[in-house]
Amino acid sequence: MKTKHLDAKGKGEMDYDYTEDTLFFKVKERDYDHSIELEDVVLDIDKEGYITGIQIFGASKMFNVDKDTLRNVQKWEFTVRTEGKIIFIQLIFEMLRRNQIVERGQNLVRESSTLLTDSEVRCAMSA
Repeated sequence: MKTKHLDAKGKGEMDYDYTEDTLFFKVKERDYDHSIELEDVVLDIDKEGYITGIQIFGASKMFNVDKDTLRNVQKWEFTVRTEGKIIFIQLIFEMLRRNQIVERGQNLVRESSTLLTDSEVRCAMSA
């Protein structure tokens, strides 16, 4: 099966819920279809089968950074690739902490209970 690609550089948005310690990255202006819940991550899938949203629970623990710093994300990017039921997520973001830029990243691999469309999404945004 051929892998579909979506380049959404410059078309993203993010939000951080301080109270719930939840970090959310998404591609703007995509038609939401459904979500998949996987351990500490929820993935939003659009009507074309692309993963266009990533919600991370317990973000401060996952990225080993305090919650106040997560409020100051300046630049970020994600790449999500799916192959059958396997989902590969790469996140990289920069935050401002005491007038210094701190970079964090994480590679996550998760398995879905359902078969997904083979695809790759790249999304990036600067503040």
